[in-house]
Amino acid sequence: MFASFEEYAASSMLGSPDSPPRLDGKLLFTNRWERDVFGLALSLSKAGCFEWEDFRQSLIASIGRWEREAAACTNQPRWDYYERFFEALLNVIESSGTLSAEEIKRILIARRPTADVVSSH
Repeated sequence: MFASFEEYAASSMLGSPDSPPRLDGKLLFTNRWERDVFGLALSLSKAGCFEWEDFRQSLIASIGRWEREAAACTNQPRWDYYERFFEALLNVIESSGTLSAEEIKRILIARRPTADVVSSH
């Protein structure tokens, strides 16, 4: 038995085509946005916005699309698990009716960093 939904969700992906990257058995996030997107997917599913299995199937489909494009060498983006994860999350958010494509677009545009932001480095 699982102690939490989060534990169940992460465990359901072990050894599957949609299994997230791990290091020493723990989920591996190399960028903060990856952790944020993973947490958002868990939170939305836990809140009942969509079924976790529907998200997983969307992720498997996203990975499959990338693999087919890579095999055909057409418009191949670089491999990044969390980019496929994000694509799958957007797809399931829209297909579940949680947000429309237009609402998603507005949110993404509003959150996009502006070009006039000066780096502090």
